[in-house]
Amino acid sequence: MSEARTVSTPRHLWIIGIVGLLWNIMGVVDYLMTQTRNETYMAKFSAEELEYFYGLPAWVVSTWALAVWGGLLGTVLLLMRRKLAVHVFLVSLLCVVVTAIQNYGLSEGMEIMGATGMIFTVVIFAIALGLYLYAKKMARRGVLV
Repeated sequence: MSEARTVSTPRHLWIIGIVGLLWNIMGVVDYLMTQTRNETYMAKFSAEELEYFYGLPAWVVSTWALAVWGGLLGTVLLLMRRKLAVHVFLVSLLCVVVTAIQNYGLSEGMEIMGATGMIFTVVIFAIALGLYLYAKKMARRGVLV
């Protein structure tokens, strides 16, 4: 007769999960404010930037949506200790990469958003990658079920 082994939730999971949740909420808010063209929020952008954001192809808006909503769902699943978080974070990460390739490699995003936009995209990528790798490690350790 074998006993089921219960792995306790490490304190760092709660810290990373809550910080990740707050980070991803900011991404969702940015996405929603941009897509609803919230005047107060969008006032901080130049006319050229607004034209760029409002002219994004539907497939880019879709990958952006999957990236931010996937990041949010991934952190919720991480906090719930669900192994599915690994797969959701992977989809989110891949969508971050695809969106960045479009914005900086296949369009004039670099000219419009400049180095600051590119640096922020690298930060977004690093956090998305970190959350994915962290969830994968927690799944391997049996913390996520």
